[in-house]
Parts: sequence; C-alpha cells; structure tokens
Amino acid sequence: MSTTTMTLAKAITAGLDQVLAKNPKSLLIGEDIGRLGGVYRVTDGLIDTYGPDRVVDSPLGEAGIVGSCIGMAIRGYSPIAEIQFDGFVFPAFNQITTQLAKMRARSEGRFGAPVVIRIPYGGGIGSIEHHSESPEALFAHTAGLRIMTPSNAHDAYWMIQQAAECQDPVIFFEPKRRYWLKGEVDTGNPAADAFTAQVIRPGEDATIVTYGPLVPVALAAAEAAREDGRSVEVIDLRSVSPIDFDTITESVEKTGRLIVTHEAPTFGGIGGEIAARISERAFLSLEAPVIRVGGFHMPYPVAKVEEQYLPDIDKVLEALDRSFAY
Repeated sequence: MSTTTMTLAKAITAGLDQVLAKNPKSLLIGEDIGRLGGVYRVTDGLIDTYGPDRVVDSPLGEAGIVGSCIGMAIRGYSPIAEIQFDGFVFPAFNQITTQLAKMRARSEGRFGAPVVIRIPYGGGIGSIEHHSESPEALFAHTAGLRIMTPSNAHDAYWMIQQAAECQDPVIFFEPKRRYWLKGEVDTGNPAADAFTAQVIRPGEDATIVTYGPLVPVALAAAEAAREDGRSVEVIDLRSVSPIDFDTITESVEKTGRLIVTHEAPTFGGIGGEIAARISERAFLSLEAPVIRVGGFHMPYPVAKVEEQYLPDIDKVLEALDRSFAY
C-alpha cells in the first residue's frame, strides 16, 4: 500500500523531502525554516536530514530571500523559498514581478529562473494584520509566473513536487487554515497535472468554481443544495495561472449556471477574469449571469469580525438562490 493519511501541511513536508532527495541542486530557504521548522512546522525535521546548507535559515528580509533565489537559479540551482505569511511577500514584490517573472523573456530563453515561492495565505485563523491576506490576483496579473494552490493533502504532496520540476517560476499558495485538514495521500499515484482543474463533485444544475481554502466550503454548500433538490458541480481550480478554462466551459455548457468564489476581494479578483472569459466562451449556455462570491473591497479585518468577511456556506447558497431566480 502506498496510501497514507496526512495533514495538508505534512503532505507538503513529505513532498519537499522527495524534492530534496531527488535533486541535489534543490534547497530550501526562508525565515526560521531550519531548527524551528517554520511557523507552521511545514519544514520540520528536514534540516536534520539535509543539513543547514540545503535548509537555510535566512535573515529577516524577503527581498533578499527572493533575490538570492534568482541568482542561485541562474547558476543552476533549484531554490524553494518560504515567505512566512502572505502579507510579508510585498517587500519582495519588485524582485518577483520585475526580475523573476521576466528572466526567461529578458534572456530570450537562454536561461530561466526555476524558483518556487511558498506562501501560506488566506484567513480563518484569528490572526493579526498582514497574516490573513489573499494576494493571488496581484501575481496572476504578472505574465511569466505560474500560480498553484492545493486544497487537499494528495494534491499538496504531488503539486509541490510538480512546482519544483517546473522550469518557470511558481508561486505556491498554501491555504493556511487547511494545514491541519487530513486526507489520503497516494504516494505511488501522482496527482493530475497541476495546471488542470478537477471536477471534484459532479452535478447537473449549477457549477461552483473555487480553489484553495474555499474548496471545503464549496463542497459543503453543494451538499446543502442537494437537500433542496439541486445538483451542483464543484470544480477545484488548482492553478490560478494558467487557468483551465476548458474544464470550466465544459461544465457551464452542461449546467448553465456559474458561481465563482474565493477569499480575496471580488473587486479585481480571479473571479472577475473567470466570469468575463466564460461569458465570452459560453454565453449562449448561461441561464443566469456569472455570480462572484468573495471578500469585501477593504483591508482584511481584525480577527474578531473576520467571519463576517470570509465567504461561507450561507453566502454561496445565497448566490445559488440568486442564480436560480433568473
């Protein structure tokens, strides 16, 4: 048997272990990832196996972490950086969007920058400012970056390995409030290609598209809708850039209704791109407008009221009701 039960966090740990074992040019770098094992203990124990030269505790400086990774990648290494919290990535934003993302184009393909940047993201953990943000749209807007986000342990184990093998830079968003979500991991059966969406619940009457931390919410909403006699299909996007529009289009052509939900604000979010693209590709199949469910267009609120900010089952069900009202 190659199947075992893991939390999502430990699945990433196991995936990183495989990366380090298979590729001697790979290394991890980030704040407190060595002896401490990272804030969420995702890198726990890896320094004991691979030593401080390959599990590197960096100074407190995200721009330096990413800048060092770019230099190492150009010299033939495969670095994997950890950004401690989502809101801490912005000091490195310039390095990522003006250097890392453009390295292949700038060199006319002579060399790339196979760097993976791991970022715990999203809310729901009762944390303070700059610890619960969802900045994926900012990076998706930048050509040259690939963006993955697993929602379950099996995908987490395999997708971090696929990210490490990718020759383009990958932003790997990890849904931190799902770190402790347990699931079956088949270490002998690779996950589907990370850049394809997966239909994780078939349905006939409506489609919910989501990713990362909201996948369990979408599944719960679909189950609640079933009690009302509605058959709802759920798609886990898995990749935010590129987006697998073919899978979404095929589903909407069948169901005629689409709800897109994510934790990030709806304004300027990934849901807007999906809504526009599906309206172009499947307009004649739509029985109602595409409806977006997301956070408000405001700074992430204090922990005391974050439950009012985050999309939940009721908000998704309300969106389904609006769609079926047309």
